[in-house]
Amino acid sequence: MNRFEVLTPVDLAHASRLLAEHGRVALAGGVDLVDLMKQNVVAPDSLVNLKGLPGMDAIEPVAGGGLKIGALAKLHDVANNAAVRQRYEAVAIAAEEAATPQIRNLATVGGNLLQRPRCWYPEIQCLKKGGNKCYAVGGLNRYHAILGGGPSFIVHPSNLAPALMAFDASVRLAGPSGERTVALDKFFTLPNVNPTRENVLEPGEVLTEVIIPAPPRGARSVYLEAREKQSYDWPLVSVAAVVVVDHGRVVRNAHVVMGAVAPIPWPSPEAEKVLIGAQLDLDAAARAAEAALKPAAPLRDNGYKVAIAKTLVRRAIMRAGGVGEA
Repeated sequence: MNRFEVLTPVDLAHASRLLAEHGRVALAGGVDLVDLMKQNVVAPDSLVNLKGLPGMDAIEPVAGGGLKIGALAKLHDVANNAAVRQRYEAVAIAAEEAATPQIRNLATVGGNLLQRPRCWYPEIQCLKKGGNKCYAVGGLNRYHAILGGGPSFIVHPSNLAPALMAFDASVRLAGPSGERTVALDKFFTLPNVNPTRENVLEPGEVLTEVIIPAPPRGARSVYLEAREKQSYDWPLVSVAAVVVVDHGRVVRNAHVVMGAVAPIPWPSPEAEKVLIGAQLDLDAAARAAEAALKPAAPLRDNGYKVAIAKTLVRRAIMRAGGVGEA
């Protein structure tokens, strides 16, 4: 790990100015950042400590019936917040599934959304580090992307992102040019846009909060994930589903978003198209799962993810629709 200094800004504008300078990285919970620094994936000259910025850890209602979650809110607080658990259950479950209790008391919402991808080749000058090759293509690729990959086949590791995206959440960013709000499904970027980046954050910008609109009336939600081991581990596949059904079991609204299968949290309009207007039963859920994974293009060693993802999509739809296990 390289030597670095820690800078403490007096306010958000000061933090933005400090971060705009080359070689500086934001410090929130620090869980992901310390791992990256230990592996020499990043070597910042300075860390800009955001922990003392006021108001960025709040979880509060907003006009129109929605909720805002500060970027510095701890995962533990999100998982145990009454409003989140009652109205956005998939988000609470996703926060609760992340890491260990100790880490959830440190890790923040912003840090979870901005996690860097993991790979077998952290010290190699690969495509993501400005090189000209993704070594996973012909090398070790068991944990890599089956959807949306190329030229880099990373997967986005966030637990929260699929659940928040399923609720049409947005993020508020503050930077040298002022504030802007970006829909979460526009915030993450694919490697074919720029393989060295995962999101649209500009130099000096800080993710300050997540805004979740009021859920659709009658909506139920769930978040599921499969891991290699049941203790602390990143998901092999995760799925968030938000479903609205009427009294005749007809699906009126549905959002399905997968995680750990693509370089970004991966929404499935194909699954949603199958579901909306259909009577929710095991057959409809299975057809939606098939549609969700039809575009999959697994690499040599990660085809198993397709079967897992189909199963989780089917189960998530059934549970969110109130039908039960599938």
